[in-house]
Amino acid sequence: MASVTAGNSGTAERTAFSIIVAVSFCHMLNDIMQSLLTSLYPLLKESYALDFVQIGLLTFTFQVTASLLQPAVGVVTDRWPIPFSLPAGMLSTCAGLLLLANAHSFPLLLVAASLIGLGSAIFHPESSRIARLASGGRHGLAQSLFQVGGNAGTAIGPLLAAFIVVPRGQGSLGWFSGIALVGFVILSFVSGWYTRHRLANSNRPAASRTLPLPRNKVIMTLIVLIVLTATKNVYMASLSSYFTFYTIEKFGLGLQDAQMLLFLFLGASAAGVLLGGPFGDRYGARFVIWFSILGVIPFALMLPYANLFWTGVLVVLIGLVFSSAFSAIVVFAQELVPGRVGLIAGMFFGFAFGFGGIGAAVLGVFADRQGIEFVYTMTSYLPLLGILTVLLPKIPGHR
Repeated sequence: MASVTAGNSGTAERTAFSIIVAVSFCHMLNDIMQSLLTSLYPLLKESYALDFVQIGLLTFTFQVTASLLQPAVGVVTDRWPIPFSLPAGMLSTCAGLLLLANAHSFPLLLVAASLIGLGSAIFHPESSRIARLASGGRHGLAQSLFQVGGNAGTAIGPLLAAFIVVPRGQGSLGWFSGIALVGFVILSFVSGWYTRHRLANSNRPAASRTLPLPRNKVIMTLIVLIVLTATKNVYMASLSSYFTFYTIEKFGLGLQDAQMLLFLFLGASAAGVLLGGPFGDRYGARFVIWFSILGVIPFALMLPYANLFWTGVLVVLIGLVFSSAFSAIVVFAQELVPGRVGLIAGMFFGFAFGFGGIGAAVLGVFADRQGIEFVYTMTSYLPLLGILTVLLPKIPGHR
């Protein structure tokens, strides 16, 4: 009997790990397709004679579409789980990508961006929930593995844009629709596992929703976490949306060299996300948030005044340190509001990321009026809001 139990336990662990890897891989595929939009900004700007305000509006349309819908998806699926919504979301992203490949006007570009945003709104809350269900209690590790897939996809996207789409033109985006079909197949299997998991655990009592802290303190802490995430994402949006323009204008780089520098930043961000979760499991999510949010301040303040070499070094450090906070923030918030995994995932993948889109649009206005270097000088002070981490309480029973 003991050997059978052990065998079943091992199988369960392997199965859970395979599910985490599957949703992480699909997160990578999803974000490869999404990152192609921002990676194509220089090409779209030239082809459609766009100004920086219109570039910001593209980011705004994508991120706000996703942001407004993600919490709603999370609330609905907390109450009524919809396992096969995941492959449906992948099809929406595929449709947006195909439209982006064939669009011939700025309004159609906005529609394509909104379809990609819709796919994101459906994908993130449910896949984050599945990663947590499959975690075996190692929530930080599961969130990191899940999130690093997205960061890897965001980092790979600019390389694909630089070496495939930029030389071959906008129409070559249609080739990447095959990525969506692969994701659709994998997520169909993941949704099947989710359905079986729910049936197998249907007799267990529902997770407790008792708040570990007084309600007002929980609300105040969630507001602080959202402000920290929003600040982080506005700053990161300034790098992901405008960094190529910044390096081209300030250092005279070619487009491919500028994309490679962006890849260094995005790759470092992926590594930071991967490290943040296990450190959070070991030392506590609150410690990782403190280290990440406050630790990035000196690097951000130095960036606008650095030469080309140190710009490359600093963006790697910024990506590595700043990105390590996100998994810890999500886990901290989920422990703060137990039993509302979808809502929390929707809030932090949704509303908080929406501020990144709003920030990108506002920064586009400043870039047109004051210049791109002014934008980077101005945004270097944003991480100073990280001092709000002093308001984060300790959660009873957690490190």
